[in-house]
Amino acid sequence: MRIARKYKLYVIEDAAQAIGAEYKGKKAGSIGDVGCFSFFPSKNLAAYGDGGMVVTNNKKIADKIRLLRNHGSSPKEKYLNLIVGTNSRLDALQAAILRVKLKYLPKWSKKRAEKATYYSTHLVTQSPNDLVTPYIAPGHTHIFHQYTIRTKNRDQLKKYLEKNGIPTMIYYPLPLHFQPAFKYLSYKKADFPEAEKAAKEVLSLPIYPELKKAEQDFIIRKIKEFYEKEN
Repeated sequence: MRIARKYKLYVIEDAAQAIGAEYKGKKAGSIGDVGCFSFFPSKNLAAYGDGGMVVTNNKKIADKIRLLRNHGSSPKEKYLNLIVGTNSRLDALQAAILRVKLKYLPKWSKKRAEKATYYSTHLVTQSPNDLVTPYIAPGHTHIFHQYTIRTKNRDQLKKYLEKNGIPTMIYYPLPLHFQPAFKYLSYKKADFPEAEKAAKEVLSLPIYPELKKAEQDFIIRKIKEFYEKEN
């Protein structure tokens, strides 16, 4: 934000997976000039289909976003398009679903945090030189849209867990600079070593408010078994 103010730039927060998270007392999405949230069915606050929300305290930006979401149509005169926009209106059905679910979000976030704490407490003793659990900075709030560990044995662990009926996910296996869409930027291997390393090590374990303790214990036990066999 300091850099943005210095160079007169706007900051757009991608808070799609972070609704409810806090940084130094501020909610994700309220730090920059604009905050963007996703209500995709897999998100913590999910609609029945695609949907999203943009928040801002800047009236000029808010007015522009309202134009963009509705084909650039004038709010005062029908069939008058002021700019080229899109059809990004949140339909009433999705809004009704979200309105009901919104009141449960704090409860769901708390349960996710409890599941994450349970994972971390019991996994920290498993092969500590290899398995890394998520870090939570002091005084900050993590809402755990995903619970993602890191391990150099990621692919082997994934296969072992899936063999035992435990679903896992590798979110974003390809760093952005490897994406064909960004080939024109001419980045090459090793230009972003940390991103490349993370892409090879991250593995997300099951986490959701209804996850049972017995299910978590089973997952933890199988991870322990894997490392015992590896050692």
